[in-house]
Amino acid sequence: MFQILNLAVFAIIIALLVKQQKSEQTLSKRVFTALGLGVLFGGALQLIYGGGSDVIAGTLDYVNIVGAGYVSLLKMIIMPLITVSIIGAIIKVKDSGSLGKISGLSIGILLATTAASALIGILISSMFGLSAEGIVQGAREIARGEMLETRLTSVEAMSFADMIISFFPANPFADLAGSRPTSTIAVVIFSAFVGVAGLTVIRTQPELGASFERFINVAQEVVRTLVRMVLSLTPYGVLALMTKVVAGSNYDDILSLINFVIASYVGLGLILVMHLVLVTFVGVNPIRYLKKILPVLTFAFTSRSSAGTIPLNVETQVKKLGNGDAVSNFSASFGATMGQNGCAGLYPAMLAVMIAPTVGINPLDPGFMLTLIAIVTISSFGIAGVGGGATFAALIVLSALDMPVALAGLLISIEPLIDMGRTAVNVSGAMTAGTITSRVLGQADDSLFEAEDDIEEQTAKA
Repeated sequence: MFQILNLAVFAIIIALLVKQQKSEQTLSKRVFTALGLGVLFGGALQLIYGGGSDVIAGTLDYVNIVGAGYVSLLKMIIMPLITVSIIGAIIKVKDSGSLGKISGLSIGILLATTAASALIGILISSMFGLSAEGIVQGAREIARGEMLETRLTSVEAMSFADMIISFFPANPFADLAGSRPTSTIAVVIFSAFVGVAGLTVIRTQPELGASFERFINVAQEVVRTLVRMVLSLTPYGVLALMTKVVAGSNYDDILSLINFVIASYVGLGLILVMHLVLVTFVGVNPIRYLKKILPVLTFAFTSRSSAGTIPLNVETQVKKLGNGDAVSNFSASFGATMGQNGCAGLYPAMLAVMIAPTVGINPLDPGFMLTLIAIVTISSFGIAGVGGGATFAALIVLSALDMPVALAGLLISIEPLIDMGRTAVNVSGAMTAGTITSRVLGQADDSLFEAEDDIEEQTAKA
């Protein structure tokens, strides 16, 4: 009975968002409205029924149909979008030599910002006096610790060379189906090869090349239309995802580890400021830039999926930041699988600093700090090779430092809350890499960046 009542309220909220859409409100306004309504609805469920209630669990099962369904739709369009966009961009630019510059510069920026993020994590942990000592281990923490120790065996068996090899598309059709953690990068590489091959055909056999070019143009337009259709559903996905996060959180656990939560978000905030400073160096107005990327960060925050945010990331870089198809797709794809500033930079460094005193290491020793930053940066290149996001990034770093990996399970109770901010920062890092790369290589369209058009307004014109 109560579940039906809750779902009826959820349906009314969705109806309000539909009405807002019909009144031609911009996508940004609808996303932030959905975010606020999700917080209010999820908070109301917690207040009325209490944390861990069966009524809340039953309600969220159905609410999650909207949230998980939307994330699945986004994942559905990732591979087609990357494939046709990169092939089309290469054919349009007609310069295969620029691919190395784009990919090299994008990856370099991602790794450099990850190293800086690790340094921020070290300093923030020390400033807040974070330590693994005294954190209570319950049944869930112990179980997570045991799982991490088991997982460590497979991680240690994979060398850095193996991780690099896993990026190559031995079976592009399997990678297009997303069968491996590194499928996204493999599809990027495959698409780049197809694009270069297409350029060769255009030059050597103009008639066949013209047909191929027309085919790619049609495929691009179909995929872009599909992307706009899915992105128009963003407010409903944000509503459901935010409701689930707020209603399903255990606030007692959060309060017991509030110092770590606050320190994490201070660190994440500093990384975001670093991104804004970096784009300023290439002539980008940081306030305008932040305004344009905020809806993307909001979705990343609620969905906790860097990969799921790729379509919105690419669309925003192309349509609102003017970064160009090739740069946008390369930076968004690489940023979702390597050099993640939040998950692979800040978080492992914070955990290492917390654990260091328990094994007799001074976390502020210059030698330890340099070693930690180097390991974090290198390991961030291979997170996609082992899967699992921030937890396994921490697993790689801690094992490399000979620290007890089981202690990484101590924060399982607040993992979702922190992961929201980490994911948003990961996506911000990818967009920063794309923005800097496009400006440095002179491939940016400043007229799009200066325009005030919202993605949805462009959708309506299409």
